[in-house]
Amino acid sequence: MMSPVPPPADRIDALLPQTQCEQCGYHGCRPYAEAIARGEAEINQCPPGGAAGIAKLAALLDRPALPLNPANGVEKPRMLARVVEDECIGCTKCIQACPVDAIVGAAKLMHTVLADDCTGCELCVPACPVDCIVLEPMPAEQIDQAHADAAREHFRRREARLAREAAEREAELIARKAKVDAAAGTSPVLAALARARAKQGKSP
Repeated sequence: MMSPVPPPADRIDALLPQTQCEQCGYHGCRPYAEAIARGEAEINQCPPGGAAGIAKLAALLDRPALPLNPANGVEKPRMLARVVEDECIGCTKCIQACPVDAIVGAAKLMHTVLADDCTGCELCVPACPVDCIVLEPMPAEQIDQAHADAAREHFRRREARLAREAAEREAELIARKAKVDAAAGTSPVLAALARARAKQGKSP
């Protein structure tokens, strides 16, 4: 029995470098892959993938190869981020900016980049208020499918965690509001009914 062919977005995503750098104009490689599959994005919007990546996408989708769109950036060697630890103030802005959780640390404590997990997205550089992040050449052996697959999984886990935390915050806010309403003896439903009666000229 033949194995099913993966959906187009999966096959496109498999060819992307998984830097999650957003230079393509989308929030990571997967959203870009989905946009290409829907016909909403061109195959030449990924600077880290460069000409070789565009050629792979063109072959997969049976389209002509295009030059990299300069509006998305330029092709250049991949780089690794490194925190100059003596200058780090522990603001956590780089941690928040990293799309694959490759930076560890805590508020008011020194941060460190996990070099093997860094994708070279460079999103942490503009986020740093004290310019203590430098870029260094990425080892050639780190630009391989295994690292790309790991980066994809790290990105997925981070997105799931952020969505979960957002849902928890929303639920907490709703619970707090309900508690305040109960303490004040008010209810959103009763308040809405009272407003409706008032509009109809009836007393609440």
